[in-house]
Amino acid sequence: MKWTKFRIKTLAEAEDVIISALYDIGLEGAQIEDKVPLTAAEKEQMFVDILPETGEDDGIAYLSFFVEEGEDGLLRVNGESVAAQEIQKRVEKELEDLRLFMDIGEGAVSVDETEDIDWINNWKEYFHQFYIDDILVIPSWEEVKEEDKGRMVLHIDPGTAFGTGMHETTQLCIRQLRKYIREDTRILDVGTGSGILSILSLMFGAKEAVGTDLDPCAAEAVEENKRANHIPDDKFRVMVGNLITDKEIQEKAGYGCYDIVAANILADVLVDLTPVITANLKPGGVYITSGIIDDKENTVKDAVLSAGMEILEITYQGEWVCITARKPFSL
Repeated sequence: MKWTKFRIKTLAEAEDVIISALYDIGLEGAQIEDKVPLTAAEKEQMFVDILPETGEDDGIAYLSFFVEEGEDGLLRVNGESVAAQEIQKRVEKELEDLRLFMDIGEGAVSVDETEDIDWINNWKEYFHQFYIDDILVIPSWEEVKEEDKGRMVLHIDPGTAFGTGMHETTQLCIRQLRKYIREDTRILDVGTGSGILSILSLMFGAKEAVGTDLDPCAAEAVEENKRANHIPDDKFRVMVGNLITDKEIQEKAGYGCYDIVAANILADVLVDLTPVITANLKPGGVYITSGIIDDKENTVKDAVLSAGMEILEITYQGEWVCITARKPFSL
């Protein structure tokens, strides 16, 4: 499969306007390259495991649009077959029109042909084996070194599901799980993603794990990672659905039967989840929450306290917060 890439050199402040203008001529799904630092709110809304290093912001941005080529060598845009040169002319005209009322910088357009873009696997170039304390986390395409063969080894390939263990929020959860897990622990992992928290919980000695996630991709990722770590099917099952609003998912998960509920999700989601999750926890059960950017700490604390739980401890890593609480035995 061949693709044609249209790449525009512009200014970061002009990104949104250019993307909108080019959407109107049939170019969708822009790939943005810039060095603009993320705000705290943006980090919370799009926290990721693998973030490439960037230099100091220079105001420059590159927008890339990919269009698939047909067998006739023409590109399909807005339902018509168009030559790459014609699309380039349309892009350049849109950019010139924009120059009349705003600064778009250089506005240069380059056109390149590329083969077989692997959208799913391109992230792998950023993910290599690393350590979380004494745990080695390693993807399937790398080998365990001889000196690491005595360690606890987690084999993880997240694919399209969140969770490699590189992100601070995940590491905060892992440390708290290790602290509170016992041999008979049953854990509910809300927003399980790749299954990393549940798999490590079982490796730490937990008896059983149940995961829920909104994304159907999570179920496939979990199955692959279970196999890679020799986790039996009866030890870890996953349900796709919304635990907050779906009564059927709540009932399938089970009420009053979990020693630990872990939720590494966004702070705003935790606010809605917390009053619901108390029904799934056993009396005295532990609630471990992460995915909380530091300026949302009090928001989640208030939600936990309003749900009648006792805060056991609050831990920090970078700009991220993990709140661990307990459901009272009388609740």
